[in-house]
Amino acid sequence: MSCVRVLVVDDETSLADLVAKGLCRQDMAVDVAYRGDEADELLAVNDYDVVVLDRDLPGLHGDEVARRLAARGSLTRILMLTAATALADRVHGLELGADDYLAKPFEYPELVARVRALGRRSVPPVAPVLERDGLVLDSNRRVATRDGRPLDLTSKELGVLEVLLRADGRIVSSEELLEKVWDMNIDPFTAAVRVTVSKLRKKLGTPDPIRTVPGCGYAL
Repeated sequence: MSCVRVLVVDDETSLADLVAKGLCRQDMAVDVAYRGDEADELLAVNDYDVVVLDRDLPGLHGDEVARRLAARGSLTRILMLTAATALADRVHGLELGADDYLAKPFEYPELVARVRALGRRSVPPVAPVLERDGLVLDSNRRVATRDGRPLDLTSKELGVLEVLLRADGRIVSSEELLEKVWDMNIDPFTAAVRVTVSKLRKKLGTPDPIRTVPGCGYAL
């Protein structure tokens, strides 16, 4: 699944970085926090699809992070990733608002599968295959075609195309594309969106299906 934005929170920096790196390889946009208070601040200002949350965190306990997130009515799904594996711990975590619970040590493929499943639940359900004017994108298989012609797209180009297809003709700003396809480490003044859209246009061919709205963004 693409266009999934994830926050990984763990005070074991090597583990957090490893998990984040692995999820990035699955075409997800991933940010990392090593403290509970830092995670709470990021969750308050960013629309994450999933947070992979350790419980025993410095600054602010992971339970309190989950409690505050639930109190805000956020759509962000919570996957608690922790060494606290007793039945009472699992039950308490789910009661706090967690959507899923994975014990350490864990198998990486299972973590990816659980994050993807939660990502699908973080937004209103949409068809995995998106179509518009001859453009077809299978968000599960990560392939796209135009009028039956396979498109050789990079992960970012696929992400931009998916966001535009999901917008269904609505204008999508560069800022929204940065938020959904890249991560918070991207320079907000970067030309990444413009360059990616330009390359995407060339691969899509003529007639150009992407409309540029000066000062506003892009639309199909």
